[in-house]
Amino acid sequence: MVHSIDKMKKKQSLEIFKNLLKIRLTEEKISKEYAKQKMRCPVHLSIGQEAIAAPLKFLLSKKDIVVSGHRAHAHYIGKGCDIEKFIFELYLKEKGFARGKAGSMHLFDKKNGFYGSSPIVANAIPLGVGMGYFNKINKLNNVVLIFFGDGATEEGVFYESLNFAAVHSLKVIFICENNLYSVYSGLKFRQPKSRKIYKVSKSLRVSSIRADGNDIRHTTKTLLNTLNFVKRNSKPVFIEFSTFRFVEHCGPNEDDHLNYRKESEIKKWTKKDPLKKMYSFINARDKILLSKFKKKFNDRLNKIFLKAQKLSYPKSSVAYTNLYDEKN
Repeated sequence: MVHSIDKMKKKQSLEIFKNLLKIRLTEEKISKEYAKQKMRCPVHLSIGQEAIAAPLKFLLSKKDIVVSGHRAHAHYIGKGCDIEKFIFELYLKEKGFARGKAGSMHLFDKKNGFYGSSPIVANAIPLGVGMGYFNKINKLNNVVLIFFGDGATEEGVFYESLNFAAVHSLKVIFICENNLYSVYSGLKFRQPKSRKIYKVSKSLRVSSIRADGNDIRHTTKTLLNTLNFVKRNSKPVFIEFSTFRFVEHCGPNEDDHLNYRKESEIKKWTKKDPLKKMYSFINARDKILLSKFKKKFNDRLNKIFLKAQKLSYPKSSVAYTNLYDEKN
């Protein structure tokens, strides 16, 4: 874990760039393979939003906790979780991290500090706050990062959770990935025109930041400074990252033919592609290193996907294991 932006630049910036590329390549591969109808769980891809999750592995310890919502692949990969078991799980195979019972929206990797994702909008917010409260009463220094979309800020539990975190001075970072849409509904149909999401959290006496979510330099610096503030002051912080998803809400395809997003808006955000932005400022040496990494990682991905397709499905009895038992 790094403690200053200067240290990060010297030692880990290239690794963070690789992590951004890793997220993009993995989700593009999922998108390509999904059409073959071998993965039958729904997928919510983060293509276009990778710069927010890419620094996680290098800024957090394994004991720091991440929880997320339905669009969680990037957070899982960004935290440094097991990609092989993740792909096996998408194919609902026995060797997946949940033996094929979780699919895409219930990700989990306790070893690497990823304590779950939930398909229910805003559901991860109170869960993450509860973990933050547990850390406090047990005098643990771990930070909890809670990821959610702009739609989650319209749920009552969002306000209750921020209030609770503020009252109890919890080491929790609320991260809103504002991609402007909840399924097909833009912000103008869901929230008052003059409302700024980060200002809503300020009204609850939670320190709030708004930042560019598509520039890896800005996301890394914002997250690093926020982590240092939270650990130093034992107070929650809210970050609103502006970003944009490039594919449909749920599924591997583009859905621009539905005309719910203006062509001009799509072009504007395409120019802000996190990958394009990254390549625009890195030096020639790093571009060569990333090119080599891309080839190597794509080769690894191809092997993982081929292996996943050949693996066995779990036996039907697995459906009844690891369930809540009222007797216990």
